Amino acid sequence: MGVLVVVGQWSGLQKISFVAHSLGGLVARYAIGRLFEPPKESSCWSNENSGHQMQSVGGYQKATVAGLVPMNFITFATPHLGSRGNKQLPFLCGLPFLERQVSRTAHLVAGRSGKHLFLTDNDDGRPPLLMRMVTDTDDLRFISALRSFKRRVAYANANYDHIVGWRTSSILRQNELPKVNLLVSDDKYPHILYTEVDAFEVGPHQPISSTEHQEVDFEEKMIRGLTQVPWIRVHVSFQKSKQRYVAHNTIQVNRDWLNSDGADVIFHMIDNFLV
Repeated sequence: MGVLVVVGQWSGLQKISFVAHSLGGLVARYAIGRLFEPPKESSCWSNENSGHQMQSVGGYQKATVAGLVPMNFITFATPHLGSRGNKQLPFLCGLPFLERQVSRTAHLVAGRSGKHLFLTDNDDGRPPLLMRMVTDTDDLRFISALRSFKRRVAYANANYDHIVGWRTSSILRQNELPKVNLLVSDDKYPHILYTEVDAFEVGPHQPISSTEHQEVDFEEKMIRGLTQVPWIRVHVSFQKSKQRYVAHNTIQVNRDWLNSDGADVIFHMIDNFLV
């Protein structure tokens, strides 16, 4: 994988963080599931491919990602719950008949990514990939990989993001979205609306009973899976910005001349980055 190539080019690395935007956040979640190594008993451990060496603690090597200590996992406007649900693809205006039609045809425009985002993929009869990515399997430990990071942060646009909805980027149910005044007043981070921190790790949810199974949709199952680990959620609003209509890219300053108002969001990420 590309991550291993980069790690192999820099000897002496000890820590690793991921910062990703939009679909890149899903790619990053998949990648860490592939790169995760569970804890192991060892007095000394080395990565033969990269030359990195890490001492164990008390004869017990902690979990690693790409052979390094996981630190920050940060996403900006990432559709963690896919784009299948109501208003998860905001430019469709929440119209059910349009959302159903796009769900059926997304693969014609976006290929496999379209199938993944609308959970219509069923490779070899397996559940959709995004559903598999909210749990651990025998060969890919997606949740254990997320849990190994010291911080997991989801930056989400509260409004004017026409590509990724607020719920899917913040990993929240509709009734859990903050009910706060969108006119922010923080001079240092004028577009940071609200920051919330999960108080503790909730652990695995109870299995869904057979009678409940049909009533719990894909979105709810993904929320239950992803919230097994605590998240920091940073809600962002460009409501008063002239660049609000391109909020999806402004949140990560994709182009300085077009998205410069998002600079305070990037500084917020840098100021809270664990090193």
